[in-house]
Amino acid sequence: MTEKKGLRIVFMGTPDFASYILEKMIEENHQIVGVVTPPDKPAGRGMKLQSSAVKKVAVEHGLELAQPEKLKNEEFIDQLQQWNADIFVVIAFRMLPKIVWSIPSKGTFNLHGSLLPHYRGAAPIHWAVINGEKETGVTTFFIDEKIDTGAIIDYKKCAIEEKDTVGSVYSKLMKLGGELVLETLDKIINDEVNTRNQHELFEDENQLKHAPKIFKKTCEINFDRPVEIVYNHIRGLNPFPGAFAKLTAEDFKKQIKFFNCRFEKRAIEGSIGSFYHHQKEIHINCKDGVIIVDELQLEGKKRMKAKDFISGFNWEKKYQFIYEQ
Repeated sequence: MTEKKGLRIVFMGTPDFASYILEKMIEENHQIVGVVTPPDKPAGRGMKLQSSAVKKVAVEHGLELAQPEKLKNEEFIDQLQQWNADIFVVIAFRMLPKIVWSIPSKGTFNLHGSLLPHYRGAAPIHWAVINGEKETGVTTFFIDEKIDTGAIIDYKKCAIEEKDTVGSVYSKLMKLGGELVLETLDKIINDEVNTRNQHELFEDENQLKHAPKIFKKTCEINFDRPVEIVYNHIRGLNPFPGAFAKLTAEDFKKQIKFFNCRFEKRAIEGSIGSFYHHQKEIHINCKDGVIIVDELQLEGKKRMKAKDFISGFNWEKKYQFIYEQ
């Protein structure tokens, strides 16, 4: 295939979100002179070395590859300079030091999974769903000294439906991101970029919504809240890393992860956090309604449908979810 003229590109990324877009760039015959991804890491029960999704694509297509431990390493910097790239494209990678992102003559741009300046940070897709947003999107911007603050090149919007999970929104944004990266590259090639400073898009930085890293405590569910907020919390962590709660009864305390669920606003019977089944449905009481669980996973067990869980669980005890601040 004939490579596109005009840009020598270095691509940096890690997960399948990034590898999908790398594939799209390859399909469009962009001149990718190097790929940067993290070192292989041990994973799984056998702790075998696992390559990133981006590395697998790079190897499949015979692209030059770098896997630096430290981004300021002299050998790595030398390799980047030898590739003589016009631009770096960064998707779901690490925060780059200035010594790296300042190398290419046309700059370094990043694809971010939100409509900047909102949801800067490590987990923009999760937090948009957790917060019950009706819309999100993807943004390309030139990297600068701070995290996700650089000048915006372009963006695309995407609706978040009521039944969407972080998994389904992730898939939508991955495809949309592929389109946006290709359009952004074409704009750079054709010298049609008109950037916009993010500070022009808000008056008070305190009004911005943020997307910090997801920790284990972030995933714990507090059922003593409005049912729709609880529902958004669960779907905003489904399927990864999964929202959980601590189920207790006499001589019993285990964690349960929740995946697909629904909710109904209504008066509840019993206490908040009660865990019970009604016919073939599992219900959990919240402040103003019930969460109806369709799929869940008891600690030490496999993920399963609610009807299978009901038939194999001992319901003789009075179960209650607890939330510890």
